[in-house]
Amino acid sequence: MNSVIKSTVLGIAIPFIGTSLGAACVYLLKKNLSDRLQRFLTGFAAGVMVAASIWSLLIPALEAAESLGKFAFLPAVIGFWLGMLFLLLLDHVTPHLHRYAKNPEGPHNSLKHNTLMMLAVTIHNIPEGMAVGVVYAGYLYGVSDITASAAMALSLGIAIQNFPEGAIISMPMYAEGTGKNRAFLNGVLSGAVEPVAAIITVALSRFIIPLMPYLLSFAAGAMLYVVVEELIPEMSHGDHSNIGTLSFALGFSLMMVLDVTLG
Repeated sequence: MNSVIKSTVLGIAIPFIGTSLGAACVYLLKKNLSDRLQRFLTGFAAGVMVAASIWSLLIPALEAAESLGKFAFLPAVIGFWLGMLFLLLLDHVTPHLHRYAKNPEGPHNSLKHNTLMMLAVTIHNIPEGMAVGVVYAGYLYGVSDITASAAMALSLGIAIQNFPEGAIISMPMYAEGTGKNRAFLNGVLSGAVEPVAAIITVALSRFIIPLMPYLLSFAAGAMLYVVVEELIPEMSHGDHSNIGTLSFALGFSLMMVLDVTLG
């Protein structure tokens, strides 16, 4: 049992480590990330999240509800919509600013530009933490035939796409005059919500195991909301370019390979 707990703790920590390593780029790179590179990284992250939503969350949700027969789709559909609506609510109640946007979203506020940008990424990271948490909960409690390898595949996939996210937060802050240490810390803090969301999800899942199909699809809906509402517009911003589309395909393929080979 100790090995199961250790692998769970490691799996929850890995995505946060990915964000922190990305934020550390502020110490290694002298210039801000180019617009083209940022679009590449955003498209890559979107591809990973879409593939993870399908292979690591929605398919296990459907498999966990097989006992419902023809209505096995119901938990997945209901959970998916609840996840979408949950992120929509967060979007409306949390002040934040998306990259390339002129005006902040959410309640009126007097927060600084960099703080609003960091809050946007923080909102983005909540469903990723929930996704890791619910998959590891399924592994811990033997739900949906989720294996340690399948759970680790999701953690590694999210960590890979978190690396550029950490850099996208810290590098622009440094370029705008924020000190390296402060820029790094803000990049790290933007990802700190992930392990917190994962731990809370695991803790709650213990008491609502029968609802696991809903929780898996809830996380998928929340992640796909972020992809459609934030990442796709950002990777398509500016002059027409196929770089975002190709990097999306790369991220999707990588996550699919990880899930199939490790799962």
